[in-house]
Amino acid sequence: MSRIGKIARRTFLIGSAAVVGGVAIGAWYVSRPAPNPLTPQEGEASLNAFVVIDGNGVTLVAPRAEMGQGVRTTWAALLAEELDVNWEDIKVIHGPAAAAYYNSAMMASALPGIEYRKSEFTRNLGEALGVIGKVFEMQITGGSTAMRDGYERMRATGAAAREMLKEAAAKRLDVKARDLRTEGGAVIAPDGTRLTYSELAADAAAQDPRDVALRDPSQWRYLGKSLPRVDIVEKSTGTATFGIDVRVEGMKFAALKVSPRRGAMNGFDASAARTMPGVEQIVDVGDGVAVVASNTWLAMQALEAITFDWGPAPYPATTDAIFAPIAAALGAEPTATPRDDGDASTVPDGATVVEADYSAPYLAHATMEPMNATALIDADGLTIWAGNQGPTILRDRCAEVAGLDADQVTVHTTYMGGGFGRRGEVDFGQYATRVAMALPGVPVQLTWSREEDMTHDFYRPGTMARMRGAVKNGTAVMLDAQVASPSPSQQALKRWMGFAPGGPDNVITEGLANQPYAIPNYRCRNHQADVAVPIGFWRSVGNSHNGFYMESFMDEMAHAAGADPLDFRLDLARREWAPAAGVLQAVKDMSGWTGQTPDGTGRGVAMCYAFGTPVATVIEVQDEGGAIRIAKAWMACDPGIALDPSIIEAQMFGGLVYGLSAAMSEEITFDNGIAQQENFPDYEALRIHQMPQVEVRILETLPHISGVGEPGTPGAAPALANALFDLTGKRARQLPLNKMFDFI
Repeated sequence: MSRIGKIARRTFLIGSAAVVGGVAIGAWYVSRPAPNPLTPQEGEASLNAFVVIDGNGVTLVAPRAEMGQGVRTTWAALLAEELDVNWEDIKVIHGPAAAAYYNSAMMASALPGIEYRKSEFTRNLGEALGVIGKVFEMQITGGSTAMRDGYERMRATGAAAREMLKEAAAKRLDVKARDLRTEGGAVIAPDGTRLTYSELAADAAAQDPRDVALRDPSQWRYLGKSLPRVDIVEKSTGTATFGIDVRVEGMKFAALKVSPRRGAMNGFDASAARTMPGVEQIVDVGDGVAVVASNTWLAMQALEAITFDWGPAPYPATTDAIFAPIAAALGAEPTATPRDDGDASTVPDGATVVEADYSAPYLAHATMEPMNATALIDADGLTIWAGNQGPTILRDRCAEVAGLDADQVTVHTTYMGGGFGRRGEVDFGQYATRVAMALPGVPVQLTWSREEDMTHDFYRPGTMARMRGAVKNGTAVMLDAQVASPSPSQQALKRWMGFAPGGPDNVITEGLANQPYAIPNYRCRNHQADVAVPIGFWRSVGNSHNGFYMESFMDEMAHAAGADPLDFRLDLARREWAPAAGVLQAVKDMSGWTGQTPDGTGRGVAMCYAFGTPVATVIEVQDEGGAIRIAKAWMACDPGIALDPSIIEAQMFGGLVYGLSAAMSEEITFDNGIAQQENFPDYEALRIHQMPQVEVRILETLPHISGVGEPGTPGAAPALANALFDLTGKRARQLPLNKMFDFI
């Protein structure tokens, strides 16, 4: 098992049980734990995998990675709320790779069916099945699941630990536990005697954990409030350790160049590079070369002195040729039909037919911090330091590369300078492992250049959609949506687990098949294409392009029906699902939407339901001398329970920026089998002068907590495209939008 090491001179871990779902009775309880990965040292006592108590206070061993989304802050608040410690006194670290940190919400969200239509029984069943994540060691940060996973789980951990500490104090003081109270990290007796958690931790380890009722939200001190981020000081002072900041004694530095066609390397000539000052070793990594040097810059420069003979790409050589099988799939029989309400094959009598084809390009993740990992192979096995979204997956795949057992690999998860799904992959760790194998006993930090990073991404797939609808009496009466795409799930799971699942990939149609509109004849078909360009999960996944297709077409139907675009959606949402109507009404009120815009101004709206959360967006654009400025944006979301409003607002901001960047100017194109975009001048994100004024409103009407990390992204592209139509009368059906419009 992994080892947490000495956290302080004297450490007490509260117990020996992890927390799994007790959803049948509507709460989480302590039961049948995964093995605790925190091996106690002499003088330490262990109760569970999440809480560490020592003379300095409480440390939370967090199971989800911090990549800028604020997860450490809210997980600490969840724990503090029930454990009765001051939130600001909790130290947060990331846990080792271990089954105890499985993501229960990931499995629950994978159940088929339209989520907003699920009954309470189905929802409870899904949550109960979440424990399967323990079997597969699904320690994953992604899918907007961190709070869904931790909301009850972490509070139950704190509550159980609190009661065990009270039992320990009761035995020591010879009083009833019910007569004791807790406050500020201590148990307090009726006579005022105060025993700190540090004093009681060892005795608490002997107590049996039990099911404890959670406090009513009316008693919360921290949850529901905006708290300062626990990482704010580190990140403001430059002392936070991201993967690229790792420094280990005796460390060497390396850079990488692998086949730009994602295929074989036939050979290379490194004779010139070997003579360069500072170059220490050239390592053949199979499909490319790593240079080990005294610093990263020298290693990158040495790579430029190497000549390579690259093999052909395993996919078509050009963008047009890559999209050809996607177009062919769109015209073929569907792989699946995940939604088929009514009869979408027949146009209702008297209805007006609306038709449109759309497309969206391949996209890179473009994280601020390029891919990197530090690896060391020594007598103890393999140690890896890296920002990553899946420590157990990284551990297992790197163990295979090194020819080791998984329990011989230790993963240290650092902060991440952006993830967006890219750091759920393992290639950066595998390459670092190969380099470390060539230098046993020497820690090596492998850093990718921006060019290497962008041209070797696992991209969001290129997709195409064919939309056919019908309107009558001012409303939508039919929608028949088809989308064609390669399968990101099959590719990613093959890399992660070593096998690809059978059956259709519902990611291809998410954001189209599950939208909460009362369209009586509503069909969505999945057309899976076979294209070998490396793809994976990109922030909001299928919703990112399907939101553009769905909400652009909703606008087209609204105009064909002679209806106001926002009122058209609002009517359909009210008849289907109240929370969707709620966010639409909110942005209507916030923006003062009237359906009329003055000359030189355009407004567009979109409502996208993703990861359990409806988000509505209104964007206003202005014509400034022929160039277009995005002036304002209004967003409303309903995550059910707003654990930290400031973090939710930040996630809406970030999702909007990510979505606007992709909508306006980003795309990956191919020539001669090579991605043509290498750096930000070729792949331009939203600039600060292009950022609109943004207002966010958070609603809390959903009966269950939902995700916020990704739902802010899908609405950006369609709201902007619809605003541009309102301004110019030009309908964009292809991304990026700078192909048709000039932006400031």
